[in-house]
Amino acid sequence: MKKQWLSIALAASVALTMPLAAMADDEAAEGEATAVTTVGPEDGTHFELWSFVDAHNEFYGKMVELWNEQNPDRPINVTFSTYPYSDMHNKLMMSLQAGSGAPDMCDVEIGQFPNYVGDDCPLYPLNDALADYEEDCVQSRLDVYSKADGTRIGVPTHVGASVMYWNADIFEEYGLDYKSVKTWDDYTELGRQLKEASNGEVYLTSVDTGGVDWMWIAMAEYGEDWTGGPDGEVNVELDSVKKMMEMQKGWLDEGIAMISTDGHVDLEAGYKNVAEGTIASFPKAMWYMSRFTNYMPEMEGTYDITTIPVFEEGQKCSVGIGGTGTVVTEQCEDPELAAEWLAWAKLSEEGESYIWSVLGFDVCNEALWFDDDFAFDESNQYNTFFLVKPYEILRELAEEDAIGTIYTTTASPTLNDYMCTTTLNEVFEDGMDIDEALAEAQEYIEMELM
Repeated sequence: MKKQWLSIALAASVALTMPLAAMADDEAAEGEATAVTTVGPEDGTHFELWSFVDAHNEFYGKMVELWNEQNPDRPINVTFSTYPYSDMHNKLMMSLQAGSGAPDMCDVEIGQFPNYVGDDCPLYPLNDALADYEEDCVQSRLDVYSKADGTRIGVPTHVGASVMYWNADIFEEYGLDYKSVKTWDDYTELGRQLKEASNGEVYLTSVDTGGVDWMWIAMAEYGEDWTGGPDGEVNVELDSVKKMMEMQKGWLDEGIAMISTDGHVDLEAGYKNVAEGTIASFPKAMWYMSRFTNYMPEMEGTYDITTIPVFEEGQKCSVGIGGTGTVVTEQCEDPELAAEWLAWAKLSEEGESYIWSVLGFDVCNEALWFDDDFAFDESNQYNTFFLVKPYEILRELAEEDAIGTIYTTTASPTLNDYMCTTTLNEVFEDGMDIDEALAEAQEYIEMELM
């Protein structure tokens, strides 16, 4: 059974292509940590934790200090190592395969998670550690870091709820009402009005060829999932996917949308299009808020956030996109303590406060969404940067149970890679028939997954 897990894991690892790989430090030697720090008293229980994001390890370090203050009888000492994205995930995989050398805990990016959900999974079950938080957490986030049988093997960092970002200044300038948009038909009509009012100088949005967020949104709205879920079969020829692609192709043909520069808005060229007002709106996860504060600070007071339009009223209007699940490996000598600390660090009010106020992520503990002191604190930069307090929108999503789930499975790397390198470009750049392009994608993916 162990060999079965390893063959699945290694195949998925080799095939995986994710935008986050761009975060890696190109100057670091292969497999070499770019930063190493140790936090906590020397007599505390020692753990090692790996991540591919410095900011994550800074957060964990703060939570070690706070844990030790609150638990003087059970102090912990943690060595944090930050590696380039690909190096860390490969190093983790190899050490688990070898049966030694793995850290006690490790961040695992959601696109890599399928590598660990097979038979004889080498990760410690976290159900007991998460029990105190389970009821208050957004279930879709717990589910994506779980095995098919419901065993929780990762603690989520954020929800990544998708929302709509609007340049309110542009719509005010042209006297257009974006707030009345409820459906994609409404959105399309707004695009026509914007094209006419701006003489075609401003696009309503941009269409991605290097990312599948739009497809995820469509699938969530119709309750479909091209991965088939943990036990299903891949099917990219879904009505939801076709409807989204047909609509986007129509926008391009009418000149109310442009093709995303460099493939999607979460790159430097995308930030430029947003900041310069080349596009007036786009859907993206809540975590994109930090892109504004980090890369487009001049946009403060310009952008509004709403729920995403739907094809049919009453559909779910959001989906969790992206994320990092932190795991405890079975090579950990005290996995129970590691799991308890990890769940507390990421899901307690103390941990979630840091995740929200410093990292700018929408937290998984949904109970805190309705705590005014937590959600609407005026000292939080995200509550003053935008024209709405972000948790006003999250509360709306929670009250309507509007956040859908799309799974990341062992098929996801192959599926996502082909869609982003071939299918979306064939349709939007080359004008290929949508049904033909999706049929071609389905055939290729099935062949690759045999």
